[in-house]
Amino acid sequence: QVQLVESGGGSVQAGGSLRLSCAASGYNYYSFSYMGWFRQAPGKEREGVAAIYTGSGNTLYADSVKGRFTISRDNAKNTVVLQMNSLKPEDTAMYYCAAGRFIATPLVPGEYNHWGQGTQVTVSS
Repeated sequence: QVQLVESGGGSVQAGGSLRLSCAASGYNYYSFSYMGWFRQAPGKEREGVAAIYTGSGNTLYADSVKGRFTISRDNAKNTVVLQMNSLKPEDTAMYYCAAGRFIATPLVPGEYNHWGQGTQVTVSS
């Protein structure tokens, strides 16, 4: 059974940094073409933040986080990391890790069929 477990959330002031990790288990890592990070703020729809192709390591980012967030993978540890710098109050949300096999649009939540439980990120001004 596939398990995705996020960690690293917390509370920071604007301009600070956080590092989120997603540990994947229960499957062959390369069975999934993409792993991604998504977020959902209260009253808003879940949105894509960043995604990484597990094979080549190619990455995609939402415009709102380009230049501030970096997604990376550690294939040996089956882990995907989201480094978040220059955080803003509007980055406050529950952040979710996801994995999917047949992905056409990597930043669309509906493309993914495996999800973690989420980790809260709160940025104060």
